[in-house]
Amino acid sequence: MTSDKSQGTRRPIDLGPGVLVHPTADRQLATEHWLLSTHPRPKQARAEWAEHGVALLPLGTLFSAVRIPGALIQAVAATTDADEIDAFLQEALADGPIICNPRHFRYYALVPASMPLTWRQAADDWSVQDVDCLGRGCYLGVPPLNTTKARREADAYWSVPMPSPAMLCWPLTVARLIAAGAHQLTEAAEPELRAIEP
Repeated sequence: MTSDKSQGTRRPIDLGPGVLVHPTADRQLATEHWLLSTHPRPKQARAEWAEHGVALLPLGTLFSAVRIPGALIQAVAATTDADEIDAFLQEALADGPIICNPRHFRYYALVPASMPLTWRQAADDWSVQDVDCLGRGCYLGVPPLNTTKARREADAYWSVPMPSPAMLCWPLTVARLIAAGAHQLTEAAEPELRAIEP
């Protein structure tokens, strides 16, 4: 199947028995719809995207988020270059979606809605690293899916865009990333601590 221009719709491309390829634009539209469905007034959220470049979406229904400080991400990625960090996160989290907030230098891994409850003990332990698992009662500033670079220094953007609806980061993979970053930060701090000991 190909685009049906007479109807004004796009259908999946048929590559043979049992193989359908959905055009990127269709996947992006479906993903936008999925994200905005968390908002009680999706049209308002879409207007926020157009006006402010970010929409505040409630967490804990379709997805939650793990807030990770930029210093921890830089430590585990072993770089301060934003493009290299984005590439590292895409590989480390197997294309799991990540939002970067440069203003507060934080990264947000989008995870299943249940993670704040099912990983409560780990989340409590992560608090010493300034990592927080955000769920019900929290809102996240989510940029439009096509914002993959900050337009201004303080603008939120998709460090790793969400490829399809409901495709989220695996909690265990996020936990391993946090543990690796915490280990790197501890190792980096040890020589400094030894240097100031009497």
